[in-house]
Amino acid sequence: MADVVVVGAGVFGAWTAWHLVNAGAIVTLVDAYGPGNSRSSSGDESRILRCGYGRAEIYSRFARRSRELWCELDARNGSSLPLWHPCGVLWLAPPGDSYATDTLSTLQRGRFPVEVVDGAAMEARWPHLLADPADLLMLEPHGGVIMARRSVQALSTELARKGVTVRPGRAVRPATPGRVSSVRLIDGTELRGDQFVFACGAWLSALFPELLGPLITPTRQVVMYFGVPAGDDRFDSTGTPALIDFASGMYAIPNLEHRGVKVGIDTHGPRFDPDKDERVIDRDSIAQAHTWLARRLPALAHAPLVESRVCQYENTASGDFLIDRHPDHDNVWIAGGGSGHGFKHGPAVGEYVTHSIMTNTITEPRFAFRAPDALGARIIH
Repeated sequence: MADVVVVGAGVFGAWTAWHLVNAGAIVTLVDAYGPGNSRSSSGDESRILRCGYGRAEIYSRFARRSRELWCELDARNGSSLPLWHPCGVLWLAPPGDSYATDTLSTLQRGRFPVEVVDGAAMEARWPHLLADPADLLMLEPHGGVIMARRSVQALSTELARKGVTVRPGRAVRPATPGRVSSVRLIDGTELRGDQFVFACGAWLSALFPELLGPLITPTRQVVMYFGVPAGDDRFDSTGTPALIDFASGMYAIPNLEHRGVKVGIDTHGPRFDPDKDERVIDRDSIAQAHTWLARRLPALAHAPLVESRVCQYENTASGDFLIDRHPDHDNVWIAGGGSGHGFKHGPAVGEYVTHSIMTNTITEPRFAFRAPDALGARIIH
């Protein structure tokens, strides 16, 4: 393979670089603020890995493949702190919730591990968790949590050992239509290559405003860490699964590395500038989290907030990824639209982008610029 420049060292870009170098490419990976930085959508500490995605089995398959590669990275990492926590993922869904019932059908049909848990079993296994009597409770026993920031940084370190040039810098979009021979950084550096991948997350719509401005919207998203009672290990990953409660617009991650139980608000927030906007938590989000904790983990109803982050999603309208060749440049590829759920899929996305470059094809229509749901309502969570 030829030289490839990958712009963006988040999860999509780093895994794309990993697959490319393993395919024989000479790769340069560039990022404005560095791998796993706090401005990136791949920052913060942890992410849930689940295979459930309503009817969209493509994401179930991507998640299963990604889990294999995340576990391999964890095994290679050699740190005393694991990158992967196989704690399971428990879905909490009201009766008749179509996304949850479609998820269950898809997982069962595809022979993905999934269990329907009744109320008595839940009370026996996790007495500190509460569900409404009529809730559909689904457990993905092979799901879990990836340590996000550290995983991206570990992958970048591995890439450097493989000969990838990992360097700081902010790219400027290609100036003229047609085939691109180099990407210029704002300091004037020219990075030459044969193929170029832009996987720069929330910066994509600003870098390509005419093409991606209508398709990708960065939004402000809040995550909070709540302290557990002293000496109480019920909320560790051995005693609490990751929780998905899409009907409430919430999710939670157990007390990993003694940081506290993480509660995230999945409902899309206001538009957000990843460079300039301040990342300060707001009281309404804290109150919303406490209300949800009182309903689902009542022992934490009055738990103190011990850490918080303001991150961002980079959303497409439907929640689908946007992975396609740039229509004005036959050797420029876009990989974005993580839409809040993309981190887990990084290994499979990188594999897909590498295959697309090597074969010069796009094989998944729903990721394309002209996908039918590109400007529709959110259908992927």
